[in-house]
Amino acid sequence: MPNSQPSSSSLLAAIERSGYYPALVAEAVEDAVGSEKVLGHLVHQETTFDADEVRRHVTVLAVTPTRLIAGHTDEYGSDDPMAPVPPGSPESATGAKAYATTSTETVPLHRISSVVVSRVVEDPANHKPGTPPREVVLTIGWGVVSRLDLEPANCGDPHCDADHGYTGTATADDVMIRVSAEADGADAVAETLSFARALTTVVTEAGAGAGAGPRTAR
Repeated sequence: MPNSQPSSSSLLAAIERSGYYPALVAEAVEDAVGSEKVLGHLVHQETTFDADEVRRHVTVLAVTPTRLIAGHTDEYGSDDPMAPVPPGSPESATGAKAYATTSTETVPLHRISSVVVSRVVEDPANHKPGTPPREVVLTIGWGVVSRLDLEPANCGDPHCDADHGYTGTATADDVMIRVSAEADGADAVAETLSFARALTTVVTEAGAGAGAGPRTAR
């Protein structure tokens, strides 16, 4: 492959280890990265159960000096109505093939508005710095997808039963990855934290150069 940067090789190796259509996923990510250096990456695979079907999804995140690349790949069974096969086509009639869709999104670093890292730890009263969390949730937002959380508003008077409408918050939520030591392993937790640090550093430096930084929380 043309990109010989060591970190790019590490990304491709991580895609290969995931075992999820590695040639397809690597091709899409490599095209999106181009000749830029990969400063950090994360490969996360999810398995969900829908009725009697098992669905897999892989998310690949890579940060370069100028961009965040977000790749998503999903698989479909030959009889899945979501599969991109026209009804009545020879492929759908045989029922012998599976299908996959892979997409990549390229986000300029200055577009990233938030990098949120949430950690779940056991026995917080006795927590020691450096102890790995049991679970990590990484949320990255750049304004395409937002989550709106609403709740009834109140005036502070416990005896007031008037309708004060609703109040809420809008949170950028373009990518959310949840990993836990129990389900994904301690290495996955460490890799998620490492990527979050790399992304936060690059985005902050890019924001400083442009005169404004992202809103980050840890």
